[in-house]
Amino acid sequence: MKTIKYLTIIAITLVAISCTDNFLDTKNLYQKTDESYYKTPEDIEEALAGAYAAVPLDAGNNNPFIVSELMSDDCFGGGGSNDDGFHSTDAYTLVNANYYNELFQFNWNGILRVNMILKRFGNAEYTNEDEANQSKGEALFLRAYFYFRLSQFFGPVPLKLEPAPANLPRATAEEMYGQIASDLKTAIEIMPATPYRSIPVARLGHITKWAAEAMMARVFLFYTGFYQKESLPLAGGGSVTKADVIGWIDDCVQNSGHDLLSDFRNNWAYSSVQRYPYTANNGLSWAGEEGDNVETVWAIKYSPYGGWNPPSQQLSYSNQHSLYVGLRQQFYLPFGQGWGGGPVNPQLWDSFEEGDIRREGSILNVNILGNPDEGTIPENFIWGSDNQMHETGLWQKKYMPIYDSINGALRSIYLADYPSQTDMQLWNMQDDVLLRFADVLLMGAELGGTNAQAYFDRVRARVGLASKPATLENIKLERRHELAFEGLRHFDLMRWHDMEAAHALVKNIPVKNVNVDEIYNDTYRTETQGFLPIPKTEITLSEGVLKQTPGWEEYQ
Repeated sequence: MKTIKYLTIIAITLVAISCTDNFLDTKNLYQKTDESYYKTPEDIEEALAGAYAAVPLDAGNNNPFIVSELMSDDCFGGGGSNDDGFHSTDAYTLVNANYYNELFQFNWNGILRVNMILKRFGNAEYTNEDEANQSKGEALFLRAYFYFRLSQFFGPVPLKLEPAPANLPRATAEEMYGQIASDLKTAIEIMPATPYRSIPVARLGHITKWAAEAMMARVFLFYTGFYQKESLPLAGGGSVTKADVIGWIDDCVQNSGHDLLSDFRNNWAYSSVQRYPYTANNGLSWAGEEGDNVETVWAIKYSPYGGWNPPSQQLSYSNQHSLYVGLRQQFYLPFGQGWGGGPVNPQLWDSFEEGDIRREGSILNVNILGNPDEGTIPENFIWGSDNQMHETGLWQKKYMPIYDSINGALRSIYLADYPSQTDMQLWNMQDDVLLRFADVLLMGAELGGTNAQAYFDRVRARVGLASKPATLENIKLERRHELAFEGLRHFDLMRWHDMEAAHALVKNIPVKNVNVDEIYNDTYRTETQGFLPIPKTEITLSEGVLKQTPGWEEYQ
């Protein structure tokens, strides 16, 4: 079903001092150091594998997809009655002062690894310039990505460009985004323009020039929107203008080889299960994750080799995001069990236009009894299963665990090829798509330019909807429907300055808490502006140099 391409974490101990001070004055023959390493393209590839390994997170409750969706207006906390982390994220409160430690630390792990690569990159002896530029571009992109992810969740953080320890205050927004933009710009300029169809399957999951162009647009829209600027600064002077970003988006659209699939629903793994009436009745066929999905610009690749033990973060080999948004401890074939996080706000279901296939294509509605597409609700389906909270009967269909009959048993669809993985907490392997071509088109529409209307219409036409003017209000709604549950809604609301208004609408929503009818009212702390608190341990370690996120000062 799936060739394993997710990069294994390379366990490398980097020694900061040379061996000349060793009292025996001999080389350590068993341990690579930062002086002896990074000498070959193979060394760089191994080190990049370690940097990529910091993109997914072990802790499902700290997974960026889950945290951002719970903070948005589209999903509620869910989980069980004792899942305080889900509920606090949803309500903009804190279980404890270090709750988001993994989300903070994993990005810093990635930054450290990339900084070490970039510091020593000149020592590597490449014979192929394109290969060298590709690897360096990946490293620059990853540093930009880790800093951007931190800055979106926590606000600007200390800016460290060297692997040496340093106790620094938060950078300014201009300094932080200037470095992010500079890294992405260099990556765009040096990486080979290899069309998607020419990329070997074994390289899927790696950064490309096209991913860098698309990420630059995402960064530009967030920075100029949230901070209300006209352009994106560059480190050392200069700027990235809107015209620059439009040019890169146009290049991605015209030359990348990426495209929209003919059917929106074929992006998602449920379209692989023909015994699911919705798949069969609508003639769906999953594009998969082996190179046929031209819509995926960049994705996290997972494997069946997840585990619980050191020496590495093996849990993150499996897709914990899927596990956490699955039905709580029960099945609704082909949708498998998980922890019940992020039940869907019924207002999202109601907001879709008549005939928009993305509604049923994105949301599982177990309230519709006897629907010929969804099939009959199983007799043993239990509302409030295992203390489920905030249950609306609506679930995130795109990323739920997908089961089918595998060797006579209901198991993950991936396990036909990997029968040795028997733990349902570890057997989800679906890609997390971080950049999708539909998002590229919608960002192009929002940026404006001569192709804006065509890009907007292209996304709508794919799902059978007529043209509408590519106004900001129409684009906002289109993004909500096209990109639901893909980890973008919260940040869209932030950059549009729509957070307070959007959350204010989520009132008096009927839900079931442990199968008891109750009313849900959303809460939002305006003073946070949508950012999370820095873990208190980090502030303590900095001896107060690092200041707490505004709105969370009680955790200083």
